[in-house]
Amino acid sequence: MGHNIYFGNLPEWVTADDIKSWLESSDLVCDAVRVIRDFETQESKGYAFVEAPNEEEMLAIIRRFNRAPIDGKLLRAKSAHPKGDKAQQQSRQARRPQRRRPAASAQSQQKPDSGSAEQVGTLGEALQKAL
Repeated sequence: MGHNIYFGNLPEWVTADDIKSWLESSDLVCDAVRVIRDFETQESKGYAFVEAPNEEEMLAIIRRFNRAPIDGKLLRAKSAHPKGDKAQQQSRQARRPQRRRPAASAQSQQKPDSGSAEQVGTLGEALQKAL
């Protein structure tokens, strides 16, 4: 089984042959390169997957290409998790910060002046006022 590497932030013109030549010029080896393309337009989506033959080669590729400059951008290279890996998806969700609702300010809790527009608290109240 090979070790997959995610290459992201690629310019649209990059092909699998380009990536293979970059690897060869750095004396690195890969088993396969797959540039992800839009199904309809066949334009690059800006990322690719490189399959390394072993873990040592995978780490060497990541060290060499992560944050490498290309066309004014920084290339991203990191270990890719297997497609559909539930443990990876769950761990990413656990790291996401929880969204918090902002605390209601004292000003919004006060009754509006008679000259200002009346504030509506809920969707139901808004619908009743609209009717």
